[in-house]
Amino acid sequence: MPTQDEEIARHLREALASGELAGTKGFGKPLTQDAGWEATPEALRMPFKILKDAGVVPAEVELFHERAALTAALDGCQSEPERVVLRRRLSDLQQKITLRLESLRMNGSL
Repeated sequence: MPTQDEEIARHLREALASGELAGTKGFGKPLTQDAGWEATPEALRMPFKILKDAGVVPAEVELFHERAALTAALDGCQSEPERVVLRRRLSDLQQKITLRLESLRMNGSL
């Protein structure tokens, strides 16, 4: 039974032979380095590139958007009880972001 890598290689050879790969974006060209490529752990570069090309953002980016929305809500908040709730949610979210990023930095994975 062939390994997963062997199966992938076989599919790529077939696609190359049929000309299917020649029609793809960037065929035969080096990958363009996106902003943050060097800052991304090497083990995560290709998975993040695939996600980006598919229009999917990593969970951390969604957390950054959520943090920005909470910060904006806090800036526009007039009620002190509501400000306390928003500050707590923002603090919890910031802690979650910090832990996830530290895990990525240390392990290259979550």
